[in-house]
Amino acid sequence: MDLLDQIDRNKLPKHLAIIMDGNGRWAKQKGFLRAIGHENGTKSVREVVEACAEINIPYLTLYAFSTENWKRPKLEVELLMKLLVSSLKKEIKTLQDNNISLNAIGNLEALPKKVHKELKEVIASTKDNKRMTLTLALSYGSREELIKTVKEISLKVKNNLISRDAIDESVINNHLYTQNLPDVDLLIRTSGEQRISNFLLWQLAYAELYFTETLWPDYTKKHLFEAILNYQNRERRFGKTSEQLNQ
Repeated sequence: MDLLDQIDRNKLPKHLAIIMDGNGRWAKQKGFLRAIGHENGTKSVREVVEACAEINIPYLTLYAFSTENWKRPKLEVELLMKLLVSSLKKEIKTLQDNNISLNAIGNLEALPKKVHKELKEVIASTKDNKRMTLTLALSYGSREELIKTVKEISLKVKNNLISRDAIDESVINNHLYTQNLPDVDLLIRTSGEQRISNFLLWQLAYAELYFTETLWPDYTKKHLFEAILNYQNRERRFGKTSEQLNQ
């Protein structure tokens, strides 16, 4: 029985998030420039997106570019931005063919104008697709998101648009970049690193974490299905006991 046949379609994560790590190390190991690693990483993006659509995972979020990534060498940042634009142009057919809508979260105003324009165009052209929502986290940092949220809610309290006592989880959720997305069920990080790196700190509260040594350019749908099977064999208790879950 292959991996796909082992997956329980009734126990899939509703929202899968991935920290795509290891492009640079992959290139270094092979004696290539880092740019080649990033280019090869886009192939893994396509394969994983299509695999998620194939098994009907409704929400997939990819950590594509963090707020900290702006500190990388200028040439590498410029290359990543060019790669993003070319990938958006190339992959729009994949999105349409698979009935996938594109979404983006983060400080998008910080992106170069050309990138922002291309991004908005693809988002607009795929907005009616219903099979899956693919979210790119771009110029994204979770602490920055939480600071923005606190400021927005504080201003509403100050202007009597909301009372302090009315602030609960739903109010906070409605002010996050991810306001239209459910909480993350499964987070995958490639390349052997075992940290969250300022990614969806609030939204990962009850997520299962899965770390793999595989570098992102080597990541295939086989690796994805292995992670999902691992997830399906875990017991998610949300603070309850096993006995309570089995009642």
